[in-house]
Amino acid sequence: MLRSLRTPRAGRPAPTPARTIRPWLAVLVVAAAAVSTLTAVQTTQAATLAASVEAAALPTSWSSVVNAGSGKCLDARSAATVNGTVVQQYACNNSTAQQWSFTPTSDGFVRIGNRNDAQQVVDVSNNSSADNAAVHLWTYGGGNNQQWLAVDEGGGAYHFVNRHSGKCLDVPSASTADSVQLVQYTCNGTAAQRFQAAPVSTAPGDVDLGPNVVVFDPSMPSSTIQSRLNSIFQQQETNQFGSQRHAVLFKPGTYNNDVNVGFYTQVLGLGQSPDSVTINGAVHVEADWFPPQNATHNFWRGAENLSVNPTGGTDRWAVSQASAYRRMHVRGNLELSDGGWSSGGFMADSKIDGQVRSGTQQQWLTRNSQLGSWTGSNWNMVFVGSQGVPGNTFPNPPYTTVDRTPTVREKPFLYVDNAGAYQVFVPSLRTDSSATTWAGGNAAGTSLGIDQFFVVKPGATAAQINAALAEGKNLLVTPGVYHLNQTLRVTRPDTVVLGLGLATFIPDNGITAMTVADVDGVKIAGVLFDAGTTNSRTLVEIGPSGAAANHAANPTSLHDVYFRVGGAAVGKATTSLVVNSDNVIGDHMWIWRGDHGDGIGWNTNTADTGLIVNGDNVTMYGLFVEHYQKHQTIWNGNGGRTYFYQNEMPYDPPNQAAWMNGSTQGYAAYKVANSVTSHEAYGLGSYCFFNVDNSVTAERAFEVPNNPNVRFRNMVTVSLGGTGTIRHVINDRGGPSNSATNVANLVSHP
Repeated sequence: MLRSLRTPRAGRPAPTPARTIRPWLAVLVVAAAAVSTLTAVQTTQAATLAASVEAAALPTSWSSVVNAGSGKCLDARSAATVNGTVVQQYACNNSTAQQWSFTPTSDGFVRIGNRNDAQQVVDVSNNSSADNAAVHLWTYGGGNNQQWLAVDEGGGAYHFVNRHSGKCLDVPSASTADSVQLVQYTCNGTAAQRFQAAPVSTAPGDVDLGPNVVVFDPSMPSSTIQSRLNSIFQQQETNQFGSQRHAVLFKPGTYNNDVNVGFYTQVLGLGQSPDSVTINGAVHVEADWFPPQNATHNFWRGAENLSVNPTGGTDRWAVSQASAYRRMHVRGNLELSDGGWSSGGFMADSKIDGQVRSGTQQQWLTRNSQLGSWTGSNWNMVFVGSQGVPGNTFPNPPYTTVDRTPTVREKPFLYVDNAGAYQVFVPSLRTDSSATTWAGGNAAGTSLGIDQFFVVKPGATAAQINAALAEGKNLLVTPGVYHLNQTLRVTRPDTVVLGLGLATFIPDNGITAMTVADVDGVKIAGVLFDAGTTNSRTLVEIGPSGAAANHAANPTSLHDVYFRVGGAAVGKATTSLVVNSDNVIGDHMWIWRGDHGDGIGWNTNTADTGLIVNGDNVTMYGLFVEHYQKHQTIWNGNGGRTYFYQNEMPYDPPNQAAWMNGSTQGYAAYKVANSVTSHEAYGLGSYCFFNVDNSVTAERAFEVPNNPNVRFRNMVTVSLGGTGTIRHVINDRGGPSNSATNVANLVSHP
C-alpha cells in the first residue's frame, strides 16, 4: 500500500457535448438520400441500396431506443396517443410510452410505432426536408416521412434515416436535458444521432449461472434492483479476504440506480456495446470503509461494458490493484481517488467524455481509451494507444505516453443477443492500435454460443472441469472458490476460460493450478489463483518448458488474471506464473505475495518470484508484481516488452542478512537475464517499505544487461516514508531513494 497526502474531493462539472464526423458516414447519407428519391419503378434498386447499408436486423419485440449522447430514452410526451404528440427524449422509466416497435414497410425501411398505440408512428412534421424539422407521432398512412432506414453502427446501435428527406433522427444541439423534442438533421455521425435499440425484456434462456450471479432486467422496478445491489454491497464493502463472490449482470436497457462496487464483485453489461446498458446514477468505488478515505486496500473488483450518466456529472473509481475498468463509457467525469491514499489501477477500451482526475493515485495505466482530458499526476502515469491524454513529459510531470499499442486483444465478455441467448464475444487481435474497439460500431471478433461452454458452478470438481476441457469445451467459471485436487489442463487451441465475479482457484496438496499447452490463441480472463497451504512449485504455467512454437498470428492472452500468496489464509508458492510460450500477451495482472491479512510472515507465506518469462516476444500491459522474497520478475526471453510496471519490494525482511542475493544487498524487482539481447520497457516504478528493519537496502530496482537493444524508459523508485533504501534505479545508475530523498527518477537506460 502506497502513501500520499489527502486532497479534497473533486467537484462535479457537467461534460460538454461535442460532435465528430465519421468519414464513412457521408457514403451512407448519400445512399439514404438516393433511396428517398426513387420512384415505384425503381423498387429493385431501392431494395439493393437499402440492403447495402443495413448490416443487421432490428429487435423484433418491443424495444427501448436510447440516445448514445444523452443516455435518455425516446419517449411519447405524456404517454399521449393523438396526432402531433411530441417525440422527445426523457429519463428512461420503462413505461410503455418509451417502448417501440419496428415494422417493415418495404426496401429495408421500417415504421416506428409506440406501444400505447402502434398505429401512432414517428413522423417528420409537414413532410419537411429541412434541418431541424420537428418529429412527432402521427397515424400511419404510408408516407415516406413516416418510414426510416435503420443503419447498423454495430453493438446494437443505429442511426435512423428518414425515407423522404434522407436526414437523420437527431437530438438537437446534442442536448442531455429531459423533454427535448427530437428533430431530423443532416446525418453527421455524432452521438446525438446514434441510438441503442434493445428489447425491453430479454429472456435469460435456460442457462444456470449459479447462485452467485444476479441478472437484472430493465423491466424490474428500480427499487427492487437497488435493494439487491445494496444487499450485495453491504456484505462485500469490507469483506477483503472473505470467500463470497458476486457477479451483477445488467441486460440491455436503462436503469436508474446507484451501483456501489465492493470486494469480489464484478458488475457488467450484457450488451454488445457499452451503450447497450445505461446506468443513470453511478457505478463507483469509494473508500469510506477505510478512513481517511484510504483506497489502497480497494482490490479485487471490476466494472465492464456499461455506460454511466453520473449523478452530478462525476463518477468515482477509487481503487488500487486488481480492479479492472473495461469497455466503460462515462458521460461525464471520472475521479480515480477518494481524497486519501490510492495505489494504482487499470483502464482499457473505455471512453470518458469529460475529464479523468487522478487525484492521489500514485500510478495508473490507461490503454486504448479515449478521454476528454486528464488532470493530475504523482509518480507514474502511463498512457498507451489512447487519445485525449497528455504527452510524454516524464518526470515533470511523470507522464509516459506511447502513441500506439503494438499488439493486443481485448478481454472476452458475456452478452445476450437480440433473441435473448447468452454468447461470449472474443475480440480479434489488434496491431498498432489506438482508442477503443467499439467507437466505430461492432468490434472485430467472434461470438461463441453458450452451448460451447462448460458452466462451472460452486461444487464443481477439478475432474469435471478437466473432462469438459478434454471434450473441447470452453469454461465459463461462475463466482465461487474452487479447490483443485488435480491440475486443470488446457490443451486445445483457442480455448476460452472466462471467470465471473473474481472466480478463484486454490490448488491443494502442492499441485500447479493450471497448465496451458504450447498452442495458439488460448484466452484466460477474470480469475484469481490463490496459493494453497502446501507449497506449489508454480501456480500457472503457460506452455511447457522449452516451448518454441511461433504464435504471433494468434497468441495466448491473459486478461485480469490475479495471483495471491497469503492474505486469506496461509499460502505458499515458489513461483506464481511461468510463461514459456512465445508471443503471449499479459493484459492486466496483479501478482501478489500478501503483506497483510491472515497467514502473513517471512517464514509463513513463502514465495520466491512472482513472474518468470522464458518465452520470446512476450508483451505485458499493466504488470503489477509485489512483495516476493527474491526477484519479483525475471525475464529470460528475447523481444519482451512491458508497458507499465508497478512493484513493491517485500516489506518484511527481518534483517539484511535474510535478504541477500549472494554478496548483493537485496534482489532487483525486475531482472532481465544477461543472455537477453533485446527488451523494451516503458513506465516502471519500484518502491520499498521495509517495516521490520528499516535499515534494509536494495542495491537496485532494475537489473539489465548493458546492451543498446535492452531499453528502459521512464523509471521511478520510491522509499515510502523513508523506510528503507533503494540505492540505484537501474544497474549502477540513478537514485538513491532513502530517508533523505524519497523519490528518484531516471528517464532512460542506456
